Parts: sequence; structure tokens; C-alpha cells
Amino acid sequence: MKLLTTTLAAVMATGAAHAADPKLPKSMVWSAYDLGSSGYAEATGIANALKQNYGTRIRIVPAGTSIGRMLPMTTGKVKYGFLANEAYFSAEGTYDFATEQWGPQDIRIVLGRVASVGMAVAADTGVKSMSDLKGKRIGFVKGNPSVNVKNDAYLAMGGLTRDDVEMVWFGSYSAMKTAVLANQLDAFGSVPGSANMREIEASPRGLVWPPFDPENKDGWKKLTDVVSFASPMLEHRGAALSNEKPVWLMGYRYPMMTVYQNAVTADEVYNVIKAVDLSFDDYKNTTASSSDWALEKAGRPPYDAPAHDGTIRYMKEKGLWRDEDQAWHDTRLARLNKLLEAWEAAQADFHDWRVAEGDKGNKVSAKDAWPDYWEAARKKALGLK
Repeated sequence: MKLLTTTLAAVMATGAAHAADPKLPKSMVWSAYDLGSSGYAEATGIANALKQNYGTRIRIVPAGTSIGRMLPMTTGKVKYGFLANEAYFSAEGTYDFATEQWGPQDIRIVLGRVASVGMAVAADTGVKSMSDLKGKRIGFVKGNPSVNVKNDAYLAMGGLTRDDVEMVWFGSYSAMKTAVLANQLDAFGSVPGSANMREIEASPRGLVWPPFDPENKDGWKKLTDVVSFASPMLEHRGAALSNEKPVWLMGYRYPMMTVYQNAVTADEVYNVIKAVDLSFDDYKNTTASSSDWALEKAGRPPYDAPAHDGTIRYMKEKGLWRDEDQAWHDTRLARLNKLLEAWEAAQADFHDWRVAEGDKGNKVSAKDAWPDYWEAARKKALGLK
């Protein structure tokens, strides 16, 4: 009888465990930075863990530009994007997302890894500070404000602008690594944990990271005037870094697992986060920074857009969602909703204005006039000068 009772208890416990397993789609498609990036490597590590543990098949679509990562999300071909700061720019409707074809995007963050980023510089350039970048060849990527605007922030910390450096444009992120190795480029923005950085570190040119000294108040003011989501972060992990020789870099979130609000249900996001959380030990060593996907770090804001309802539900269940997190989320969501409403009104008003100008004999180019028109409407909606 005792044996029977024990056996029944074991069966019931096993059944309960299976009942609590995350319920994932049979297949998913994710987008990420291109091959060689830490974003792609970490997305692959997480995807492999979910396949191993839950059988779901995940295909990762690499893209070297912000638009390339987000466009398939708008069509539904991709549900989850492992995004960089295009999440911020798209939610704000700025830079490449200020065009009439884009505007503010109604996106939500599922998880966002705490990360460091900086200007990866070939050591043979002799650069030791951001101001030393003057006259150097700096990499920019077409259609990728996540890279380009952070470049502006790095330069601003050194009291520089684009006019002070030689801008070299590329069609993808990974192409810049090859250009550095071939001595066609001196520096480009990167996270320190990517495979690209290891290759540069091991090359004859070597690798250095000019520091973002937290005591440089004026420099940090100039930097955060460009990218408000940044803060100092002492980093010891990654290429050309160590416990003995850490460097102050710029802290932010990358990558951010992102979805469109209406594309994925709260139940699905809840289950995906649960699976990612339960699989943590299976991918935490994928890159030097993968351990920062730990839920207590990656699940809490601030990040570049509001949190998904499924994220909030799971974080509350785990006891990790605090009052300040909810306050941040409510404020960020209110801001996004203001922008979405302002966009709709501005497009209608812009159309009426162009028609009225046309009736007066004044032909208005939508391509030329819209950016300034939207920027004025955006600032008005947010109460900015």
C-alpha cells in the first residue's frame, strides 16, 4: 500500500511538473544583428536551449541594419526581434523612423539584457581618449541609427562631431570588422563580447577601448544629450578587457527581445519568458555577457520601450516587478501613446496643409517637408521646446 501511495505521488508530481512546463509555439522566427555579432550569438544560444528543452524550432534571420531587423516584424514574418537601440528610435519615431513610411512603432520589450558598448579602436592608431578620434576613420552603417547615433554620442563625449572625423559608410555592421582588419577603418561602435572584437584583438592591429570616465561630467552631459538611455558601466568582460584591466564603457540594453504589441499575446510572451528563464543555465555561457540575461537584470526596466503585459505578469509572479518598475512602465507607455496619437493627427494635418498649399499654387514636396513637420508635431505632443 505504501509503495502504491508513493508511486501515485510520484506520478502526480511528474504530471504537475509537465503541466507547469512553458507552452511554446512549434516554430518561431526571430531577427537579430548579422553573423559575428553578440546579438546573433546570444539569440542562437537561447534558441538552441529552447529547442533542446521544449522542442520548438527557431529560425534566426540576420540583418546588418535597423530597418532590416524591423521590417520583417511589420509584415509578420518575424515575431521577435533581438534589437539594439532601433527599439528606442522606432518607438520615438525619430531618425530613420521619422519617414512617412514608419513613424512611432507600437512595440513592447520582452527582455533586455544589460550591456556595455563603446568605440572599438584599432590599438595601432594610438587613440587613448574620445578626443583622440579626431581625424580618424569611423564606421557608420546605412539605415542603422542604433550604430550611427551612438557614434554621435561617443564623439560628443570627446568634444567632437562628424565634421571632425572621416566618416566611412557600410552596408552592414559586420563589414566594419573586415575593414578594420584590412586597415581601411580605424574604429566603430561595438559591444566588447562579440566575435568580431576577438578577431580584431588577435589581429596585428590590436584593440583598445577609450574610456567613458564617469568623473567627466561635462562629457557625460554631452553624451546623454544625444542618447538619453545611457549610463556609465565598468566592464571587465570581453575582448581587450579583464578583471585586472576593466574599462568604463557606456551602459545600455542590448539586445532587447522585442515584439509588436498586437502581434504576440500576453500568454505567449509569458510562456516564452518562462522558457528563457528556466533554460538560463543552458545558454548563460554563450558569450562573455550572456549571464546578464538573468531575469532579475533583463526583465526589469529601464529599456527602450514599454514592457509587454506578458513580461509584467511573469516578473510579478517571480516577485521581481517593483513599484518603481511599474511607475517607469506607466510613464513610458503614456509617452508612446502620445506619440502614436500625434503621428495620426500630424499625417492628417500634413495632407490638408499640402492640399491647401497646392490650391495656392505652392507645390510642397512631402519628402522634403515632412521631417520638419513631424518633428514640430512630436515636440509639441511631448511638451518639448
